[in-house]
Amino acid sequence: MDGRADVGLRQLRCLVAILDEGGFTDAAAVLGVSQAAVSRTLASLERALGVRLLRRTSRVVTPTATGLRVAAHARRVLGEVETLVQEAASGHTRLRIGYAWSALGRHTLAFQRQWAAQRPETELQLVRVNSASAGLAEGACDLSVVRRPPGDRRFDSAIVGLERRLCALAADDPLARRRSVRLADLGGRRLLIDRRTGTTTPDLWPADARPATEETHDVDDWLTVIATGRSVGVTAEATANQYPRPGVVYRPVRDAEPVAVRLMWWRDDPHPATQAVVELLTALYRMP
Repeated sequence: MDGRADVGLRQLRCLVAILDEGGFTDAAAVLGVSQAAVSRTLASLERALGVRLLRRTSRVVTPTATGLRVAAHARRVLGEVETLVQEAASGHTRLRIGYAWSALGRHTLAFQRQWAAQRPETELQLVRVNSASAGLAEGACDLSVVRRPPGDRRFDSAIVGLERRLCALAADDPLARRRSVRLADLGGRRLLIDRRTGTTTPDLWPADARPATEETHDVDDWLTVIATGRSVGVTAEATANQYPRPGVVYRPVRDAEPVAVRLMWWRDDPHPATQAVVELLTALYRMP
């Protein structure tokens, strides 16, 4: 024995039913078992926990102080289990797509509307999770939009489009007067990057001309710092579409490689709608 209490869902349901129904007889009717079975189940829960949960007289059943606390925990556990079951059962009628910073940029709204028109039986939800897998590894989504190759063998991905790289600058920055910039223009500046999810690293520049870097972990913080003029940023075009910000301007970086936009999923458990999403996104990114 490892000293841990052996408590099951059946016991927790029994305790909650007794308290909700006000006694063993009515609890038995709700649970579809005999009154004796209810008594045995409650007794086994009390033995497992080593405490008394109920006070029983010939007329009433009342919880002890410990019983009230255990019942509160039991209700939360049972609620979470019910949610888990619903989540699993609705897996094919709902599609959650995670993203870290900027979803699908200018294609975001078109994707949502076309999906609703073409696949009304599958509810679409976009979920922002600022992690390397955009929520996929954390279980927050079924598919995710990422802008760099997956570094985890558990995931597979497909490139659905390309986006230009843009430089984000304070509106009063001298470079903001230009229509576009070059990487060399940024070599002496301080570059604000997100190493977990961002598409920009010092490797974009030659080894002897790389900018100094400062780290951030959120697009709103990134934009706030850039607006002060303290740093600049280089990002995928989608960020400009998703996050226009007073005090910040975006300019194309004309000598930087474009950013590949990928849809990523679990290799051994892809959502049934994966291929349909790949096809729709690829078509949207091909549009002028």
